Amino acid sequence: MRLRKAGYKITPPRLAVLEVIQREGEHLNPQEILEQAQAIHPQTGRATVYRTLELLTNLGIVRPIYVGDSGPTYIRAEGGHHHLVCSCCGRVVDFEQCVADSMERDLEERFGFRIQSHLLEFYGLCADCNKTAVVHAPPA
Repeated sequence: MRLRKAGYKITPPRLAVLEVIQREGEHLNPQEILEQAQAIHPQTGRATVYRTLELLTNLGIVRPIYVGDSGPTYIRAEGGHHHLVCSCCGRVVDFEQCVADSMERDLEERFGFRIQSHLLEFYGLCADCNKTAVVHAPPA
């Protein structure tokens, strides 16, 4: 485990936070992580969640992403993450298909840069907001 290798103790609250992230995966905010971690280990406190998230971010295990005004959500740091983000309602849609994978190889070869992960986001209107925008659009 990377925490232990980096010299950090594996406490029950830290394990609970890690379990939530591993089990639930993506786009969890600190409050959601706290609630789910407390279901695993009831003594997990808010400060512990924030400190653990900071530690996991510094160790490159998770990374915060900021979409909208709701503060950070956390995703696993390794691999690629691909999102469609609605500029109107803030909805985030994950998608798997990504041409950035071939771009990664090209960039690594061209610049000698070892890429460990990437985040690709497209911003626009989701289907629901797009329908509403069309309905309320002024006539041309």
